[in-house]
Amino acid sequence: MPATAQTTSSPLFPLFADLRGRRVLVVGGGAVAQRKCEALLDAGARVVLGAPELTPALSQWVQQGRIEHLPGKFTPAWLDDAWLAIAATDDLAINHAVVAAADARQIWANAVDDAEASRFHVPARITRGPLQIAISSGGGAPMLARLVREQLETQFDESFGALADLLTRHRQRIRDRWPEMGTRRRGFARLLAGPLQALLRRRQHIAAEHAFDQALRADDPVAIQGSVVLVGAGPGDPGLLTLRGLRVLNEADVILHDRLVSDEVLALARRDAERICVGKNVGEGGTSQSQINALLIEHAKAGKRVVRLKGGDAFVFGRGGEELEALQAAGIAFEVVPGITAALACAAYAGIPLTHRDHAQSLQLVTAHGQTSLDRLDWASLATGNQTLAFYMGVSGLERIRDKLVAHGRAGSTPFAIIENGSRPEQRVIAGQLSALPELARSHDVRAPALLIIGEVAALATRLHWFGSEALTTAGAGCDVTPAIIDIADIAQAA
Repeated sequence: MPATAQTTSSPLFPLFADLRGRRVLVVGGGAVAQRKCEALLDAGARVVLGAPELTPALSQWVQQGRIEHLPGKFTPAWLDDAWLAIAATDDLAINHAVVAAADARQIWANAVDDAEASRFHVPARITRGPLQIAISSGGGAPMLARLVREQLETQFDESFGALADLLTRHRQRIRDRWPEMGTRRRGFARLLAGPLQALLRRRQHIAAEHAFDQALRADDPVAIQGSVVLVGAGPGDPGLLTLRGLRVLNEADVILHDRLVSDEVLALARRDAERICVGKNVGEGGTSQSQINALLIEHAKAGKRVVRLKGGDAFVFGRGGEELEALQAAGIAFEVVPGITAALACAAYAGIPLTHRDHAQSLQLVTAHGQTSLDRLDWASLATGNQTLAFYMGVSGLERIRDKLVAHGRAGSTPFAIIENGSRPEQRVIAGQLSALPELARSHDVRAPALLIIGEVAALATRLHWFGSEALTTAGAGCDVTPAIIDIADIAQAA
């Protein structure tokens, strides 16, 4: 007989149940029942499983003594001494019979994927140690609850579990320190605004314990300490920002960002965060490195959570090391969130593998920013074959790059590809032979930001194209440069 449908006029009452050592009946022996049993075992429940047939995993758990098995068809006697029941069969009548029998015994029951028949619902969960976040749609829209869970997953990293564990272990000390509720609430707010979570995120648990002790013993309210996080924003596509980078942007009070950080990435940051552009344009100056260092220190000392947002990766031609040295000298706590550097992202979005078993066994990342940088390069090493060269900031020195490489033995027929605005909607790829590099770039009016890739693998840009427009392989209007369309089969034959 079908169970009575529950009313949806009132919201469900949220509850976290302690099932340790308590008998819970699961009816069903398939994959769904297996997932329910696994979750119940994790909660410490004494699981009793009723079903005529079991999955291999469930059979193994029975043999190991982890769960008790009741073979055959459901009978109400299976509910004896149960605190909870879950009907997880693919037979609607059996599921309803389980719920009806549980109702008669005043036992809470759930029928999987049957909101109306269920007396409780199992929420979508986010678990971070002792901290749990449960999301429920009342059983009516489980996919929506799952979507919300996926979004929240990006906001709560594992440090929340470590923080919850630390606070749980010291709960009595906190109550003794701030016995009055209002004082305790204010003390907690100050405590959580301090360095605890940042230390735990960096796996510095001993330092976190010391910081907690100092905060708890201080006579004055816990001072809010500022910090700086260096975040690599990637080349522009906001989808390439790491989850950790997204979390940090949502926590920032102040964001110091480069000119090359895309608007789409900045849009992911906390709405009320102060945004300060500290970018530089080639040949136009801008904010000096010493000024950037001073701004980072100033805002951090004011107790702000500062994000230094850099295009690509902060540690690949991004002066991230210089900024950390300045922060360390000033006694400012810092953290680094790596980003996807331009060479990796731009090559991938142009269909170019930076290494290839047949054509490139090594990769060199090179900065070509200005005459001084070019003069310091080991051109003999760069001209060696069977390697890929990725030149950052090389748009203004293309002719010199070509001449130096050819003069030191790199063939003029070596393929190249320039990726302009890599990973962004306006991405362009210009491909050709090294001998025609500067002429083709001028013909297509190539502008920064652009990455230059030189090596046999660059020819694959014409074959493995998948993002944006196809690679441009001929000169633009008004330029008589010979077309340079390169076939990877010719390269393989030459190799």
